[in-house]
Amino acid sequence: MTVFLDNILGGIALGAVYALVALGFVVIFKASGVLNFAHGSLLLFGGYLTAVLHDDLGFAGALALAVLTTAALAGALDRFLLQRGGQDAHSAHVQTIVTIGIDIVLLTDLSRRIGGDLLSLGDPWGDAVTDLGPVTVADSRLAAIVVSTVVIGGVFALFRFTSWGLSLRAAAEDLEAASLMGIRLGRVRAGAWCLAGALAALAAVFLAAFPAPGLERSTGLIALNAFPAAILGGLASPTGALAGSLLIGLTEALVVGYQSDLHVLGEGFGDVAPYAVMLLVLLVRPTGLFGAKGAARV
Repeated sequence: MTVFLDNILGGIALGAVYALVALGFVVIFKASGVLNFAHGSLLLFGGYLTAVLHDDLGFAGALALAVLTTAALAGALDRFLLQRGGQDAHSAHVQTIVTIGIDIVLLTDLSRRIGGDLLSLGDPWGDAVTDLGPVTVADSRLAAIVVSTVVIGGVFALFRFTSWGLSLRAAAEDLEAASLMGIRLGRVRAGAWCLAGALAALAAVFLAAFPAPGLERSTGLIALNAFPAAILGGLASPTGALAGSLLIGLTEALVVGYQSDLHVLGEGFGDVAPYAVMLLVLLVRPTGLFGAKGAARV
């Protein structure tokens, strides 16, 4: 029972971090219809900045600067590379392909800089643990749950109570109608990309924190486990992204925790478990857990 509870807490913490990343996928898709395959590289960029700056600025200062810089980079990529392609559905498909090229460029440069090193982000939790009854939990996991909950609550408040959030929801319903109603789609898109970049940089801290050994060049690829969470929940649904992230996080933690009992599935099954769950759910609900069927007039 202790092992089970430990895996559950670990899965909730991992799901909370995945939710930060999945929300980035969702908010960009809602604003522009683009699937951002460069999201993992943006996360790695934010984590790298935190790692190289924390000695000089302290953890809080380095993280704040990394979040702002990653947000600015994401906004600039959209403004100067993607928005030039237009705002229609066909352009969104082309822009999605462009994000693959952006990911290759960013990942190549960051991999060269990181090399084979394991970088510490200087987080204040270190390897400290807390006893919760029979379960021993890393402080970094508790921090991941608390911080992610607060940040996600703020993001949902932004969606619900600001003019930008209203514009984003209108753009998600119908880009052309939103434009005709005077909504400045370029600004909505830029805000979405900046928000997604900021969330990715924050998520990097918890993906590299204990019990992980540190930030490495594959950390961005690990973050892409949040992609099936976004798909599974319904790509245009922030609520679905949260539900999908928790499901993926719990699945991954339980599979890894009971790997010895699941050896018949192969040693690396934990790496593909998120995608296996996504496929199983989509077989039953092709639009995702919270996705809605749409109608198109032709």
